[in-house]
Amino acid sequence: MPTPLPNSAALFDPTDTGTRARQAWRKMAVASASIREGALKTLAQLLESSPSEVLAANDLDVAAALAAGMSGAMVERLTLNPARMAALSKSVFEVAAMPDPIGECYDQSELPNGLKTHRQRVPLGVLGVVYESRPNVTIDVAALAFRTGNAAILRGGKEALRTNAALIALVHTALEVNGLPADVVQFIDDPDRGVLLEFMEMSDYVDVIIPRGGEGLQRFCREHSRIPVITGGVGICHLFVDASADLGRSLEVITNAKTQRPSVCNALDTVLIHRAIASRFIPTLLDHLGARGVSFRADPSATPYLAGRHAEPAGVEDFDTEWLDLILGVKVVDSIEEAIEHIEAHGSGHSDGILTEDAEHAAQFTTLVDSAAVFVNASTRFNDGGQLGLGAEVAVSTQRLHVRGPMGIRELTSYKWVVEGNYSVRA
Repeated sequence: MPTPLPNSAALFDPTDTGTRARQAWRKMAVASASIREGALKTLAQLLESSPSEVLAANDLDVAAALAAGMSGAMVERLTLNPARMAALSKSVFEVAAMPDPIGECYDQSELPNGLKTHRQRVPLGVLGVVYESRPNVTIDVAALAFRTGNAAILRGGKEALRTNAALIALVHTALEVNGLPADVVQFIDDPDRGVLLEFMEMSDYVDVIIPRGGEGLQRFCREHSRIPVITGGVGICHLFVDASADLGRSLEVITNAKTQRPSVCNALDTVLIHRAIASRFIPTLLDHLGARGVSFRADPSATPYLAGRHAEPAGVEDFDTEWLDLILGVKVVDSIEEAIEHIEAHGSGHSDGILTEDAEHAAQFTTLVDSAAVFVNASTRFNDGGQLGLGAEVAVSTQRLHVRGPMGIRELTSYKWVVEGNYSVRA
C-alpha cells in the first residue's frame, strides 16, 4: 500500500503567502542576470545529479494514482523516469543559456517635441500557477521565474504532492545556494478546493493566474478568480490532408502527432481527409495506426471508405473531445473550406494544421484558421515552448490578450514606457 501523503507544514495563510511572495519578487526583480543564471544552472545540476529522491517520491504518487483508478492519460502525465528527469535538466540548462530579457529596451523613438521614448522589459510580477498531475510544470515554472525575475506561487494536484515536494526542495536549494530567497517559488500543498478558491482571491499579491489542466480546471479558474486568468492547454487538434498532399509523408506526420505522446494537449484528435484521396488514404491510415494501438471514431462521411476496417461510429460529442489517448476521429470533407469550417466549429484554438503541396491552400489555411499555432506540413506536437525555441513554457495560451501560444520567457514579462525630456513641459 502506498505510504500516506506528507502532512502540510502549516495551514494556508493567503496574507502570509502573498506578502512573502511580493517581498521575494522585489529581490528577484533586481537580482543580476548572472545570479539568476547561476540559480538556473544549480537547479539543472541538481536535477541531473540527484534524481533518485524525486523518482522515489514519484513512484509512490504513481502507485497511489493507479490504486485510485486514475485514467491512463493522467498517470502518463504524472510519471517521471530517468529520461524525463534528464530532459528537465536539459531544458533548465537551455533556459539558463537564453538571453536575459529584463531591462531590454526597444521601440526607441524621438518625437518632434524633443522627447525620447522607449519601452523597457520588466518582470510580470507574482505568477499563480494551478495545474494537475504534471510535476514537470513545477520545474518549468521555476526555471522561467528565475530567468524572468518573477516570483511564483504553485498549486499542483493532490496526485503529485510527494513528487512536487521533492522537486520544490531542489528549487529552494538552487535559490538559497545563489543568495536568493526560497520564497521566490512557494508551493501550496493543501489539496482542499477551498484553498484554491482563497488562492484565486489574492488579487493584492498575485498578478496573474495560469491554469494548466483540463477544461474543468480552466472553467473553474475563469469563473472564480478575482485575478486576471490566462487560459489554454485544452487542445482539440486537427490535421487536414489536402488532395495534393504527399500521402506517404502525411502518414508519418499523422502518426507522430497521434502516437508520439497521446496524453498531451498538442496530440492529434481529428484527421480531416479530402474526398479525392479518401479511398486510397483511409484504409492505409487505419491499418498503419491500428497496428500502433489506435482506435477510430468515424464520421458517416468516412464510412464508405473503411474497406472492411473497423471503426466505431462517431458519437454526437466525439469531435468536441480532447482524447488524450490513442483514439482518433476521422472525417471526409469535400474542400478546404469545409475542413476550415469543421475546425472553427469543433476546435479549441490550440494546434491545427494542413498537409498539402498546394501553396495557395497552405496560405488560405494559415490565414483563416484562428488557432494559437497553425502548421503546414508539420506535426501538431511542435506546439511546445522547447520545440519552438523558447527553452520551456508555463502553458500554451489559446486566448488573444497579452500572449498566445507557448508562454516562454518573453511572454512572462511586461514593459514600462521610459520617457526622457530636457525639463520638458506640455504645451
